[in-house]
Amino acid sequence: MKTVMAILVQNRRETAEAVQKILTAWGCLIKTRLGIHDGVLENCSDNGLIILELVGDPNQHKELCEKLNRIPGVKAKYMELSFEE
Repeated sequence: MKTVMAILVQNRRETAEAVQKILTAWGCLIKTRLGIHDGVLENCSDNGLIILELVGDPNQHKELCEKLNRIPGVKAKYMELSFEE
């Protein structure tokens, strides 16, 4: 089974520090992290998408998702994928 979380971030300049703090605190659950935003240099987008591959306890995945969703301008969802369904 694989657990994947997608995190939409609005107002990156205002929310990035809070998001990063949570992701760092829960870093042992994060196997893979991919951050995407439009633009480069002076044309950076203020919105972004973070995709995580998670490991460990599913209850902790839920708690991580809830903590991220408490940040204004952040929307997180996760799903579990398996061929054994």
